[in-house]
Amino acid sequence: MSASPSSATGAAATPIVLAYSGGLDTSFLVPWIAETTRRPVITVTVDTGGIDAAAARTLAERARALGAVAHHQVDARAAYFEQVLRFLIMGNVRRGQLYPLCVGAERVMQAQTIARMARELKSDTIAHGCTAAGNDQVRFEVALRTLAPDLSVLAPVRDHAFKRAAELEYLEARGLPIPPTGAAYSVNRGLWGVTIGGKETLTSGGSIPDDAWLLTREAFSRPRAPSRHLIRFEKGRPAALDGRAGAPVEIIEKLEALAAPYGIGRGIHLGDTIIGTKGRVAFEAPAAEVLLTAHRELEKLTLTGRQQRIKELVASPYGDLVHEGQLLDPVCRDIEALLISSQERVTGEVHCRLQTGSLFIEGVESPYSLMAASRGVYGEAAGEWSAADALGFSRIVSLPGVFYTRAGHKAAPEA
Repeated sequence: MSASPSSATGAAATPIVLAYSGGLDTSFLVPWIAETTRRPVITVTVDTGGIDAAAARTLAERARALGAVAHHQVDARAAYFEQVLRFLIMGNVRRGQLYPLCVGAERVMQAQTIARMARELKSDTIAHGCTAAGNDQVRFEVALRTLAPDLSVLAPVRDHAFKRAAELEYLEARGLPIPPTGAAYSVNRGLWGVTIGGKETLTSGGSIPDDAWLLTREAFSRPRAPSRHLIRFEKGRPAALDGRAGAPVEIIEKLEALAAPYGIGRGIHLGDTIIGTKGRVAFEAPAAEVLLTAHRELEKLTLTGRQQRIKELVASPYGDLVHEGQLLDPVCRDIEALLISSQERVTGEVHCRLQTGSLFIEGVESPYSLMAASRGVYGEAAGEWSAADALGFSRIVSLPGVFYTRAGHKAAPEA
């Protein structure tokens, strides 16, 4: 798989397909690739969330103004949920017990779509705007090598170590359009949330300024009254919001709009990158925060303790695999099969209270409630057991500790 631009000789009419987000790196690459390779550039945006009709028009207009001979946008939101997000919900997946894999989880799916589009457009070359210091380069390259080893891949920002300030200067010198965030912040948005990188995230101290947040800006300076909402899950899948049934993508988008003004899902994640360094990124994941928390509480009502423990054992490495761009590894299918099986009874409703800075789960209900299945009442009355049974159980459970203590006394040297 090549990593350098193809020469124009013999390939002048063959387009290069650029994975285009509309950010500074990919905006810079449209004219740079065209000038450097003397080949036409076709931009492809894979919509995995966060792109409304107005944003889609802006992306298309900017791509053509930058020099793309054609622009394509592919709506992959529903497929993204089915292939990735539903399993992140089923597994209650968070990285570092905090970050819900807002952006990055969709990169394999985007690579799949870009590879398919390249073949449809009769191209032998794909380009992306990943840097040498980030995770996305690995995610894209692993997926593309697995799915499309016959296609060449260009990564000019990585391979030529372009700096954001230089990219901005390049565009300004040619009078070409510049993304709204310019060189100050790198913003990625998807169905599961937003990530924001800037000078503040290059070190471990301090937050980004309030005006750098995209979804939750002014959430804390302009608090609003709390609101209550009802989320229904069916077999672990979000199925209805406030009594109205809807497709998962629709529910996620509505929850984002509802929870973002409260500042719910805002955070800064510090963790290990794929290449082994420590990295830090600001994120906003209102819908992910609500759904992961609500789903977790419903599972506590409907799953046995052992089911929950075993799920946790596989969900964490599953999240690591997704984060590292290894979603195509067959072990992911094995984990997904367990997750699907575990959700057979995860059906019910979760009462949520949204308030500035936090989400409060007021209660959960399910026809498969293990709490309601018992005739006993915790802390109040015995059910399927008697007082004598409870005493005998306590004696048996204490035996390992009794034996350990007894053995220690026997082995102790005499004074």
